[in-house]
Amino acid sequence: MNAAGRPAAPPPLAAGRSLSSLCRALRVIRAGYLAIGLLALSAGLSVYAATRAPGPQAAAAATAGRLPLDAPLPTSVPPGVTLAIGDPVTQHVLEHTGWIKDLPFKVKWAEITGGPAVTEAFHAGALDVGSVANIPPIHAIWVGLPVKMIAVRFRADPEAFPSYELAISPKAHVDSLKDLRGKRIAYSPGQVQGEVVQRVLQAQGLSARDVTLVELPSTSADIYVNALSAGLIDVAPLGTAAALKRYLERFGPQGAKALNTGVRDDFVTMYVPESTLKDPGKAAALRVWVQVWARAQAWINQHPDEWARVYYEGDQGLSPQDARYTVEALGRTVVPRDWTEAIAREQASIALMAEATHHAPFDAHRLFDRRFETLPADAFAQAGGGAPSLAAR
Repeated sequence: MNAAGRPAAPPPLAAGRSLSSLCRALRVIRAGYLAIGLLALSAGLSVYAATRAPGPQAAAAATAGRLPLDAPLPTSVPPGVTLAIGDPVTQHVLEHTGWIKDLPFKVKWAEITGGPAVTEAFHAGALDVGSVANIPPIHAIWVGLPVKMIAVRFRADPEAFPSYELAISPKAHVDSLKDLRGKRIAYSPGQVQGEVVQRVLQAQGLSARDVTLVELPSTSADIYVNALSAGLIDVAPLGTAAALKRYLERFGPQGAKALNTGVRDDFVTMYVPESTLKDPGKAAALRVWVQVWARAQAWINQHPDEWARVYYEGDQGLSPQDARYTVEALGRTVVPRDWTEAIAREQASIALMAEATHHAPFDAHRLFDRRFETLPADAFAQAGGGAPSLAAR
């Protein structure tokens, strides 16, 4: 993404740029990513220490005016409520359609995307709602930040429209997934790309001991593209949109290729800190927000050409051809009305990533606020998005 305010992407690999300079750049990136993780962990531990075993008076003060997490959602948004939301896609739909004028609360839009950045913004109190894949909420729990999912979406045909493929370096000798043993693979454990790598290895009967996992955040596709083209890594999960298309166009003649992962990777969610849900006014606003969010998903389904022009050309700066390619690569969205299978999928992700990252597994139910379960699905269906069903895959 290249919207203003987002982390700046590194420049494309320049001709003659030395491998040592790129290595230094990647080490800086990795150091920064580690620092973010340590800050998040420190913040989580501070929150735990500050809230552990409060006295009776402190506990009473803390709960005064707060909404219990099992209480019915308020249906009326009081005046003066503001939500800080990090969801550029929905923002652009609402601004384009004019629906933003109908919101019964104020929005402070935040150009914050990607799991590590969203979770850090939650820690800092700078964000109420974030849009991510399913792995960042798991890691938020592991760094001491209680969060809940309040909306879920999938792709209607995840096999035909995967979110990621494995991009292969021109310098690697990888023709199929069976050739991954001994290869250097880009790995971001706090993001869904990390789960994709782990699931591919698992499907091939491999473990982390059979490959070299190079820990790099995927804050920008250019990070992986530069490392691949320079031969610093052999394999990296790239989104199946314009970035992968450009990578293959540029480096395909030199031997670069992409392999289908064969694993499902289409779980996207809206998640929030529990502290936001305990605010009655914000909880009421979130009840409205998930329905507007779902309406926006239906609008994108129904207006692919217009969406390509408005967002991918107008905001992301893609060419008309790349914009249309991206929309087609993303496929259509479905919003499930029953989260049972979503919870089962999340439980499997927790088990996989707990083993891979040496964290304790936990019950996936704690991540889902089922008071919201039917709200986005019903709004999606009413907006013409289609029958909301997990079976529609």
